[in-house]
Amino acid sequence: MGAGAGGDGIAASTATAASPAAFDAAAYDAQRLALGGQAMGRMRQLSQAEGAAAAAAAAAAAAGEEAAAAAPPGAWKWEVRKRIWDLMEEHDLADFPRPVHHRIPSFKGAAQAAARLAALPEFVAARCVKVNPAGKTLLTPQPRLRTGFFSTLHRDAIPPDALLQACTSAGVAKYGSPLSLDGTIQVDLIVVGSVAVDPQTGCRLGKGEGFAELEYGMLRRMGAVDGGTLVATTVRDEQVVPPGAIPAAAMLPHDVPVDIIVTPTQVIRVAAPALSKPAGILWDRLSPQKLAQIRVLQQLKQRLEEERGAPLPCGPDEALPPLAARGRRRPAGGGGRGGGGGRQGRRRRGGRGQAAPPVVQEG
Repeated sequence: MGAGAGGDGIAASTATAASPAAFDAAAYDAQRLALGGQAMGRMRQLSQAEGAAAAAAAAAAAAGEEAAAAAPPGAWKWEVRKRIWDLMEEHDLADFPRPVHHRIPSFKGAAQAAARLAALPEFVAARCVKVNPAGKTLLTPQPRLRTGFFSTLHRDAIPPDALLQACTSAGVAKYGSPLSLDGTIQVDLIVVGSVAVDPQTGCRLGKGEGFAELEYGMLRRMGAVDGGTLVATTVRDEQVVPPGAIPAAAMLPHDVPVDIIVTPTQVIRVAAPALSKPAGILWDRLSPQKLAQIRVLQQLKQRLEEERGAPLPCGPDEALPPLAARGRRRPAGGGGRGGGGGRQGRRRRGGRGQAAPPVVQEG
């Protein structure tokens, strides 16, 4: 599977990837963990503020009074997330990193769930899998889209003794090839991490930053997926909430439902997902703050506005966690990774004869 062309400026760079030998994995991980910690701190503040607003609005409604201020759309989700996070911590249901709050939990039993996922006919037949980040032939996003768009990872480009490292964020950055929004690729299956899922409706809650939805919208826009592309998630059984616990009517237009839920003990196929998958990027839902921190979206928006001769709509302001600096990071040796810029190459559809390593959810 090769990267597509990126010659019109949509990609952060058209340079080829740095050689794996020049990549500084330790520096990459240190930066990723530091920025992730900052993001979780801000998300903690946001969840407390929005959760308090939702509780106040609910109390006012119960008392027959008018709330002083309406709760932000989706604020109710924090209560569901917190209930799952608290449960997993209380019963020691997760592995490192801990605590699981404001993360996609790295749950105990993930290897068993991954094995069930890898045995599904849809996974076996898939040549390209979008995942965050995992095993098989991968299309994986830059963490929080901070340095670019997606990277493609093919087993042929990974030394045999580096397969386990390639299943990590740093390994994807080291061995992957950047892909632009103009890349030609077809994704056969999407695997997303989840905090909670509804088995009846397929409604899913992530950790609250919205990047899985943005990634899906960008893939729809570039034609890599369509409404029929299956979306799967792996979770612990305790993360599968009772039907209706995630109310479909309260979900937002950009939310992406799942079609298949895989746990260590079962496979749940959602018979009739209650939501339609978004048809692309919902610009009227994208806040100026988030847009300002995702370079590839800024470039796409500018190009689309030039093509149509009119500005695209913009979403309301919102508080966001800090992301990495938007400048392209260059590892020691002068390489440079992950700008989303395509390296010109022939499309290769991999996946034959590959063992499927465990799917590792990003924390």
